[in-house]
Amino acid sequence: METLQATELCFPQLLNTSCRKPKRPHFETTLIYILLSSISLLTVTLNLLVIISISHFKQLHTSTNLLLLSLAISDFFVGFLMFFQIMLIDGCWFLGDLMCVLYQYLAYIITSASVGNMVLISVDRFVAICKPLHYPTKVTEKRVKICVCLCWICSIVFQSLNLKDNLKQPGRYNSCSGECVIVINYIAGLVDLILTFIVPITVIVVLYMRVFVVAVSQAHAMRSKFATVTLVTVKKSEMKAARTLGVVIIVCLICLCPFFCVTLVSQETLLNASSAAFVICLFYFNSCLNPLIYAFFYPWFRKSVKFIVTLKILQPDSCEANML
Repeated sequence: METLQATELCFPQLLNTSCRKPKRPHFETTLIYILLSSISLLTVTLNLLVIISISHFKQLHTSTNLLLLSLAISDFFVGFLMFFQIMLIDGCWFLGDLMCVLYQYLAYIITSASVGNMVLISVDRFVAICKPLHYPTKVTEKRVKICVCLCWICSIVFQSLNLKDNLKQPGRYNSCSGECVIVINYIAGLVDLILTFIVPITVIVVLYMRVFVVAVSQAHAMRSKFATVTLVTVKKSEMKAARTLGVVIIVCLICLCPFFCVTLVSQETLLNASSAAFVICLFYFNSCLNPLIYAFFYPWFRKSVKFIVTLKILQPDSCEANML
């Protein structure tokens, strides 16, 4: 009986303070482990290809691609942090209280930055489609870099304030050894939900509705016999980029909404429901899907991946290669 009890503890040597491992079917645990491991490895690999492609090839240094680069960096870290999530499959955390808080802290920052990048992408497409004549002057590489930096800085500052109690005293809310728990007060949690979900999603939906209306009106105007030569049209490349990034944002909403909705209803429901694993996997899987969308819609990404895989990227002046 003592042996059985010891095997159910995260730290068998700490009989009085150790957390107990939750009882789960072995098949379920193995399936979740394989699924999260596969998604994590694929996410890290694909987003690393996006980061290398946009960073290396000079022809890809455009304003829109800089936003994609920032999104790929946040997605890359999501895939990396999934390795820590895998450690929690059996219900035990073995890396200590400090690493627990740092893991959660980075996860909050990356989530906020990802949503911020989505908003910046929506603004970029809005200006490109709705105000094409002003796009080259209003959306420059320098301004995009500043906006991206501000996005990450604001995410870091906001989440530092949001998790300040947990950062001051790691493990203060753990009830036993082997637990990884952070607690955010109701007001801070509500502000976080509004600023990282409700407001950004509203902005994204409104901007893309405007983009959709303008795209449809221009399509009708181009088909009309009465279209004048003075009609300002949008480049096909801009429209294609808008469609592609629209798909990215829609997929993002589909993957993130269940997680935030469950969190909004009740945090305890998320932790204890049998569907928790599915919601978490879907949340992480979004970061894996973005590079796949690029591969399907963007010829430059497929071409750059061939350069990287065949090691042509190591050749002199490979950064000057034609990717478009």
